[in-house]
Amino acid sequence: MTAAPEHGVSRLGWLAFGLAALVVLCDQSLKHWVVDILGMTPGESRPMIGPVLLTLVRNDGISFGFFHANAPWTRWAWAAFALAASVMLALAVRRTDRLVTGVAMGLIIGGAVGNLIDRARLGSVVDFIDVHPLISVFPWIFNVADAGITVGVTLLLADILLTSRREAN
Repeated sequence: MTAAPEHGVSRLGWLAFGLAALVVLCDQSLKHWVVDILGMTPGESRPMIGPVLLTLVRNDGISFGFFHANAPWTRWAWAAFALAASVMLALAVRRTDRLVTGVAMGLIIGGAVGNLIDRARLGSVVDFIDVHPLISVFPWIFNVADAGITVGVTLLLADILLTSRREAN
């Protein structure tokens, strides 16, 4: 890839921002479809494709329901964390010259912003993808934003491990 520009945003930085926008658009569109078009209510479950279900839950924790808490202040604490993380990643990815970094950070930023929108607008995150019947060891219900964050973090960790292994040899 080409070197990042001295000032401004690199091509891969723009790729990251575009991917983040795509994740937010898909995430928010699907949440709108599940809640407003299908009219699902929390706890309701409907078959989707094969063993995958649409199961609507409201999550006031973070990805996959971790750190669940009922205190009202947690809504804004998680929102502030998502905003700060998104801004820091956006500043970091602006000049990236690595494809995997741009893709990973774009996925993470998009996921964080998608869930941030839910917290600010609704007070909790809308989760609806249920693969529990498919993979019995995976009991969590999640959304597109959660998937973006998880895949992005996994890509970053894999890249760090592979890069450090290559540099060691």
